[in-house]
Amino acid sequence: MLCEFDYLAPRTMPELFDALAAGGPDARILAGGTDLLVNVRAGLVTPKCVIDIKKVSGLDGLSFDAKNGLAIGAAVTVNQLAEEPVVREKYGLLVACAESLASYQLRNRATVVGNIVNASPCADMAPALLCYDAQVVIASRQGSRTVPIREFFTGVKKTVLAQGEIVEKILVPLTHAGGSGAYEKLKRIKGHDLGIVGVALLKKDGLVRMAVSSAAPTPILVRDCKAGESADTLAQAALQAVKPIDDVRSSKEYREFMVQVYVKRLLERV
Repeated sequence: MLCEFDYLAPRTMPELFDALAAGGPDARILAGGTDLLVNVRAGLVTPKCVIDIKKVSGLDGLSFDAKNGLAIGAAVTVNQLAEEPVVREKYGLLVACAESLASYQLRNRATVVGNIVNASPCADMAPALLCYDAQVVIASRQGSRTVPIREFFTGVKKTVLAQGEIVEKILVPLTHAGGSGAYEKLKRIKGHDLGIVGVALLKKDGLVRMAVSSAAPTPILVRDCKAGESADTLAQAALQAVKPIDDVRSSKEYREFMVQVYVKRLLERV
């Protein structure tokens, strides 16, 4: 489906906020475009204005320091994150989730921030970010605010973002850095595909953290568990946290079953 829209490419944050104000509710942000352009072609969204943020100064930053941890700018691609040495060293679960997202070619375009802003229940980056207690920095013309990622998602394709706001960056603290983590995703086909259910597990300092995607209206962080608890206990904790549904990809019961299977597999791996 054809859709005519104005294309803007601001280079500063003030220019970006001016463009957002002028575009109003009919403006859409373009970072990687791997969701937006597909939705435009399908006629699901018909923006009057598309604002490309890739050239905005500062939004392409990916940095780490020993005090604050990792900062992921809004224009940082999934492959940039996965291939960064310090991320591979300290945030292995982020790498595992990143490498499961779509194909390598798409990860060259797709951004980490775009993946969470799209707010799909099956967002691949969300489980790792939940396990690491990431913080989302939201900016607007009025200033900025920081929201824990566990409070960022409000429903299917819904977030706390208000009109005129963007996610400037994601902050990943050092609290759970260095832990052993892994991610399992069930797909309909062998290869890249939308997740039927995904489970991330992170173990550090006697604590086990789990997060689940595609099993509730939003990605879910499971309550913290002790590493000494049995695999069955951890699987039940994950099962109690999720609220899966029947849809064209899977039944509710199959999702519940696979959540338990993946928790037990992951526990052995980490």
